[in-house]
Amino acid sequence: MEFNTRKSGYNAQINVVPFVDVMLVLLVIFMITAPFMTQGVEVDLPKTQTVQTLPESTQKLVLNIEADKTIYLDEYELELQDLTEHLNKVMQDTEQMLYLRADEQVPYGFVVKVMSRIKDAGVKSLGVVAEREDE
Repeated sequence: MEFNTRKSGYNAQINVVPFVDVMLVLLVIFMITAPFMTQGVEVDLPKTQTVQTLPESTQKLVLNIEADKTIYLDEYELELQDLTEHLNKVMQDTEQMLYLRADEQVPYGFVVKVMSRIKDAGVKSLGVVAEREDE
C-alpha cells in the first residue's frame, strides 16, 4: 500500500501470494488423499488362461462375493435374500451388463445360488470375472 497525496486515502492492491500458497497446499493435500478415496472389495479371483479386461464404461455393475460369503453390489453390502429385490430396482429398464466377481475360496454351490438370484431378477447379461493365469 502506498499513500497517495493527490487523493485522500490509500491505494489498495490485492496481494495474491497468500491465496496461491493456500491453493497449493490444498492441491497437495488432495493429490495425497485422492488415491485412498477409491474403495473396493478385495477378492482373490480364480485364474484362467483366457481373460478379457473389464470395460472402463461407467455403465457396468459389479457383484462381488468375498471368501466369507459377503455379497457387495458395487460397494454396498447385501444379504442373499435381498439380492433379487435390489437387482430388480437397479437393473430396471436397462440393458446394463452385470459382472460377477467371486473369490476363489467361495463354494461353488453358493455361487450357483447367487447366479440363480441374478437370473430371478431378470438380468439378461452376466459376465464372470477372473484373473489371467501366469504361465
